[in-house]
Amino acid sequence: MAVAQSRGFEIYALSVDYGQRHRVELLRAERIASAAKVARHAIVKVDLRAIGGSALTADIAVPRDRPDELIAEMIPVTYVPARNTILLGLALGFAETVEAFEIFIGANALDYSGYPDCRPAFLAEFERLANAATKAAVEGRGRSRIEAPLLSMTKAEIIREGLRLGLDYSMTFSCYDPDASGRACGACDSCRLRLRGFEQAGVKDPAAYRSPDPIRQ
Repeated sequence: MAVAQSRGFEIYALSVDYGQRHRVELLRAERIASAAKVARHAIVKVDLRAIGGSALTADIAVPRDRPDELIAEMIPVTYVPARNTILLGLALGFAETVEAFEIFIGANALDYSGYPDCRPAFLAEFERLANAATKAAVEGRGRSRIEAPLLSMTKAEIIREGLRLGLDYSMTFSCYDPDASGRACGACDSCRLRLRGFEQAGVKDPAAYRSPDPIRQ
């Protein structure tokens, strides 16, 4: 969002309540959207718990303290089947209703958990689909572009860029398995990648963690 604003775009933000166990991210998204004074922030509910198949939507334990080489090489059970396809499909519909043709997604294919729907090939194919599926594209009124400005950046580079753009990271949330008060676990893949990024960027992570020193868990 910060990158899109820096490029002069008016922001229509979309969050999806898909039954994720880390629903606190929706509250954080509302805070960020409000602080950024976006034109509109829509929250859509699609309950993927009916499908299951993921530690984020079913009664499956979230992996903790996985070695870095496994995070990079093995797709974990936190993968939600077809999640980014569903999220981008909703974003595409929302974008068409407000006549927006630049769809930004924060996918990253460098420091990530190996999710197949975060890869450049997936995003390129979805852009092709978008321009075969919408009335606006078929009628020649506008072609959709899928923008993923963080795709090839390390977590440290992302953090530095966010700071350059004035992003308040204390409002952001990454954890897959927070406690009831919204504190991050510090041990899931998402926390480990975030913590490593802040460490490599030489910046203290302002997020609240259960452990006072999660980087050494």
